Amino acid sequence: MHQKDQTTVHVPVLLTEVLQYLDPREGDSYLDLTAGYGGHAGAILARTNNLSESILVDRDPNAVENLEEKFKGSGTTILNKDFWQATQELHAEGRQFDVLLADLGVSSPHLNNASRGFSLGAEGPLDMRMDQRQSLTAGIIINTYPETKLTEILERYGEEPKARKIARIIAANRPIETTTQLAHLVARVWPGHSKVHPATRTFQALRIAVNDELAQIEQSLPLWIDMLKPGGRIAVISFHSLEDRLVKQAFHEASGGGYDAILQILTKHPVSAGEQELVFNPRARSAKLRAAVKINK
Repeated sequence: MHQKDQTTVHVPVLLTEVLQYLDPREGDSYLDLTAGYGGHAGAILARTNNLSESILVDRDPNAVENLEEKFKGSGTTILNKDFWQATQELHAEGRQFDVLLADLGVSSPHLNNASRGFSLGAEGPLDMRMDQRQSLTAGIIINTYPETKLTEILERYGEEPKARKIARIIAANRPIETTTQLAHLVARVWPGHSKVHPATRTFQALRIAVNDELAQIEQSLPLWIDMLKPGGRIAVISFHSLEDRLVKQAFHEASGGGYDAILQILTKHPVSAGEQELVFNPRARSAKLRAAVKINK
């Protein structure tokens, strides 16, 4: 494999389970809100064979360029927008779909490309923007936000028990320019060895704050459910408890109420990756899949 290719390889998580629960069929229309590098989309569209009524969305211009090349001439619509913006527009147009997927994780190309600033294991700028056209970066948050605001972000989005201490050491060592500088600072607050790097929660919190991830998920979920055709299936893959909690709550609200229920939940508990998948895709370890079907009234 060429060095250039290593940043664009992305193994779709829980692919077998996604196909099982979404059960894509010939002629189904498909909406992928986080199409990334097209791993899930390629497998689903191969089953539906309905490319002209399917839409692939991603906020990252690099991913969109890859999707356009992958699905060139297929008739599939590809949108370079964040999923909240795309959701609002498609919902306003009254669009409905048989199959809907949202994989909320950061793709391997983001993590592997040090210049994007997502990985704490490789030196890069404090960026973390999914869409590099936006102005807010992790560096701006780290170097300009008040200590109290940093504490709030780390507590809320990282569930970091030492948020106050980490915010204090960040504020005392500004300016911080790189991912490795930040990771080393956070590690000073958490001395000793651990399987998980002590800066993992800090990096998660910053990424969520930069990309406004939780607000977008919370606002989008009711519209995704509304955009399903009767009998349509939805699957959402989350990667941490904050995301999973929002998905669980939205599905629960739509499936409760007896006669008023509009969803039937297909996954009593979130589905995780099996040992076989974890061997070749260890990043799937934290993935959780929830799925539901729109009740056909």
